[in-house]
Amino acid sequence: MKRKILSAILCVAMVATMLVGCGGGSSDSSSDSGSSTEASDAGDDAEAEDSGDSEAASGDVKIGITIQDLKNDYWAGVMGKLEGLMKAKGYDYTLIDCEDNSATQISQIENFISNGCNLIMVHPSDAAAVETVCGEAMAAGIKVMCWDDPMENTTANWILDNTALGNEIGKAAAEFINEHYTKDEPAEVCVIGYPSTKVLLERQNGIEAGLEENCDEGNYEIVAEIDGLLANEAQANVETTLSAHPDCGVYVGVGAGAMIGANEALLQKFGGAGKIPENVGVITTDVTPQQLESLAAGDEAVRAIVGFEGSSTDTAQACLDMFDAILAGDDFSGDKHDVYRVTGPITADNVEEIQAGM
Repeated sequence: MKRKILSAILCVAMVATMLVGCGGGSSDSSSDSGSSTEASDAGDDAEAEDSGDSEAASGDVKIGITIQDLKNDYWAGVMGKLEGLMKAKGYDYTLIDCEDNSATQISQIENFISNGCNLIMVHPSDAAAVETVCGEAMAAGIKVMCWDDPMENTTANWILDNTALGNEIGKAAAEFINEHYTKDEPAEVCVIGYPSTKVLLERQNGIEAGLEENCDEGNYEIVAEIDGLLANEAQANVETTLSAHPDCGVYVGVGAGAMIGANEALLQKFGGAGKIPENVGVITTDVTPQQLESLAAGDEAVRAIVGFEGSSTDTAQACLDMFDAILAGDDFSGDKHDVYRVTGPITADNVEEIQAGM
């Protein structure tokens, strides 16, 4: 049986935290677009909301968190919210990214072990590469949680079925394609992925399967597959795609960066908001405030988003609930080891509800 932690979608700000060890209840934050104030405010809001339930005794708990890359808008936003919740809880924590480098991440986990953490959460750059060091943490009596990968040497994994998530993205894109394109005038589609990361390759494969399963016969063609984890990379690669395929009108991708970058490239191509043709659209996952604003505006290229939990605060709270369950000694053995998250679509019909929770 798969345990599920529910809700509907996410994301926020941009905060990058760099620190080593496992103490202090703080992190040195930076951002590649100057949004650290927003993330700080988000954390303060979460702390204010939960301050009445703060447990002073929780200060005895040390948590080490190593994230793949905090330049990613989604991760930065959720981690900013999580920091606020951990501060309110009184946890002693260190939150750091490995800049998508497995050797760096292994060293960070080793530092967490040396510093006597009670719990380590890892968002792996390469899950296979950190299995051994996570096993060392377990052997030292430290509980380990993996976010995103079904690892072996962990207490519990909090994961997505990335193939299923990709399939949902492909299904949402197919609905858009079926509305605007036909076999006689098929859509030219660009898939924005990041196949060097296992879970994102699974997501990309799911997207392409979702398109094939849900599009009307013959009404689309994938003309390009490009990288685009971060917004600037996605924008540059979409601009190159538009040079080679000027009629490419549908962009599907594996994350927030893909949507933000593709949307910006299309805004520039067509001359700004309000000038995007109705048959041009971007559909991805990993919702951030910027994505939600573009979707809510209704005059940009963002057409739909597939996400999880609800707002970034909802996701951070669900993550903290996992921490508490693991620390409390809940049973995550056998078929309980993998806790699956639930996905759902955000469209113009429910975007305001999601924005209200951000």
